[in-house]
Amino acid sequence: MTKSTVASSPASSFPVTVLAPAKVNLILRILDRRSDGYHNLWSIMHTVALEDELRISLVPHRQDIQLRCDTEELAADRSNLVYRAAAAVLERAERTTGLEIHLSKRIPMGAGLGGGSSDAAATIVGVNRLLNLGWSDARMAEVGQSLGSDVPFFLFAPSACVAGRGETVKPVAIDGVRWVVLVNPGFGVETRWAYQELAATRGTVHPLSPMHASLDRHAQLTWDQLAAAAENDFEAPVFARHGTLGEIKQALIERGAQLALLSGSGATVFGLFHDEAAARRAHTHFARKPSLKTFVVPTCSGPLTVR
Repeated sequence: MTKSTVASSPASSFPVTVLAPAKVNLILRILDRRSDGYHNLWSIMHTVALEDELRISLVPHRQDIQLRCDTEELAADRSNLVYRAAAAVLERAERTTGLEIHLSKRIPMGAGLGGGSSDAAATIVGVNRLLNLGWSDARMAEVGQSLGSDVPFFLFAPSACVAGRGETVKPVAIDGVRWVVLVNPGFGVETRWAYQELAATRGTVHPLSPMHASLDRHAQLTWDQLAAAAENDFEAPVFARHGTLGEIKQALIERGAQLALLSGSGATVFGLFHDEAAARRAHTHFARKPSLKTFVVPTCSGPLTVR
């Protein structure tokens, strides 16, 4: 079957806008190394309302992808995850059409917040909607897995238990909303370096604790359960190199955070608060320091927003 003869629903002539939220790792365990060279991980992730925005339009008379971004820090070419995601959908759907994509960045890059992966997931969702493909979340996640380990999670947002390389995603409900203070130090931590340091500095790989294994068996969790189990294996090596991150975590705890943790491999540290007022009071401590990028946002309560 050629691309020109694939039967499909009519494509939309109207652009779509998709909001791509950041994520935080409420728990992140790095487990054994796999035969493919990657590590198995186990994590509970949650999206937060710090969002990039993608506006995607069909251009039927063309056959190329044009990507524009509002920051010069990010290449708007074939190396960009958004471009790669759009191309992957077109290839999988056997479609030839032009796409114009405008990416507005708000999530800091290289920050442990999954901005690039979220942008890729949002692109898959948006192009699926534009082309009226009717793909399920699972089918979109298959495309996402080829792009990056965190991409499938965003297709099952707002919260999920993630395992393997990231391909195993089990949605989990977490009761209620929390307010999040995100504190980014203004520098990044390279993920490859973090994995190397973790491997070099820990003596052994510990399996999931009974507490974490218990959480893995539940479809619904409370914030109290997660606060009691909060852990990130990257904290020890990353804090050893970047002491200021440990100081940020301690400052969040001292200002009333129910949970404070490094997100991903860093360098963003986040604190969860019961309400907005408490989060904003804590935020004032960090807002005085111009080297820090700080945000106060709620946790998300639903899937990626398309409009």
